[in-house]
Amino acid sequence: MVFNQNKIEEIIGVNFEDIKLLKTAFTHRSYLNEHRRAKLEHNERLEFLGDAVLELVVTDYLYRNYPNPEGDLTAWRSALVKTESLAILAEKLDIGQFLLMSRGEAKTGGRSRQALLANLVEATIGAIYIEKGYQAAKEFIESKLVTNLVEIIETGSYIDAKSHFQELAQENYSTTPVYKVLSESGPDHDKEFLMGVYLGSKKFGEGQGSSKQSAQQAAALDGLSRLKTTTEKSN
Repeated sequence: MVFNQNKIEEIIGVNFEDIKLLKTAFTHRSYLNEHRRAKLEHNERLEFLGDAVLELVVTDYLYRNYPNPEGDLTAWRSALVKTESLAILAEKLDIGQFLLMSRGEAKTGGRSRQALLANLVEATIGAIYIEKGYQAAKEFIESKLVTNLVEIIETGSYIDAKSHFQELAQENYSTTPVYKVLSESGPDHDKEFLMGVYLGSKKFGEGQGSSKQSAQQAAALDGLSRLKTTTEKSN
């Protein structure tokens, strides 16, 4: 799939007069390595801007709508804006198909890489902010991302999974979890890690992330359900 302005605008609900700006948001740096004559900029500067706008919009929303203490608000914000959440949004909108990248990047699964998809969402937010202003970016973020907050609170997915898993492991098995790298893929600047979490020699879960830390969190979250099931059966 190639860049398609009309379809992208339809998906994100924003029309762009500056087509080059939108195209920049959808340009990965690897694309420029193969198309050196393309008069384009890659999306990392827009990603930088979009990250700041995202943080402000989510913080403002939480402050205005929830009287909870700072600790709760911080945990909820982290759950909303983390790489995994943004990647899920990109997959839901199916915008990764329009991302301009090198053939090599595409062949190695670039369109499904969480970090790359999360960066695309942030770059898109940055482009919306420049094109239409803060209010348009705010509407996009609140309608596409903040709507997940209720589920995050209800399921408790904002709770630090590693800490929770370790507490249950020590309580029920008197052992400390060990995390191991199962595989890694992608270029050095854009790695994806698959981690497993073990209690002794038994693997309880695995998870993927753009860093070892995020992959460990995903593995711990996966392991929590299995650990709880095992504990319930033993009781």
